[in-house]
Amino acid sequence: MRLALSRWVSLCMVFLVQPDGPKIRRQREQRGYGLRGFAKAARISHAYLSRIERGERNPQPEVMARIATVLGCGIADIQRDTTERNDE
Repeated sequence: MRLALSRWVSLCMVFLVQPDGPKIRRQREQRGYGLRGFAKAARISHAYLSRIERGERNPQPEVMARIATVLGCGIADIQRDTTERNDE
């Protein structure tokens, strides 16, 4: 049962942790990182990082934590603001 609960919590976190790709790219570039060097430091592929920055992928919380660590910030600093309204 404990494993099932842990897995459920991880699944919920995936939906709660939405990256702000353009913000990640800006912060990466401001710190002087190229795409490949940053991806290597975060232990992800450069193709995956590129997809995250373009908003095509939502990484696992562990990946978000590694990205935030390399940027020297918290996960909340690179999350999309989910409180914004979408007025169409």
